Amino acid sequence: MVVVHRAYGFRFVIYVHDHEPPHVHVYGAGQAKIAFVGEDGLPDMVSSFGMKNNEKARVLTVVEERIDYFWKEWERLHG
Repeated sequence: MVVVHRAYGFRFVIYVHDHEPPHVHVYGAGQAKIAFVGEDGLPDMVSSFGMKNNEKARVLTVVEERIDYFWKEWERLHG
């Protein structure tokens, strides 16, 4: 588990031996899993638990704004 980013009290984590498709786990006040590419080609929240709607929107926006960085980190960790 590698914390690749922190924002708004959340940790954005990529697991070294995780499965495809590329995604990031978000932990803080609740948790979420965000795929880098959803059906519309944009990051997509796959699941969430214990997060308020505004928190879900906030962490999804963080991933959208930093998607290039998250892709580079996924590639660095998964080859």
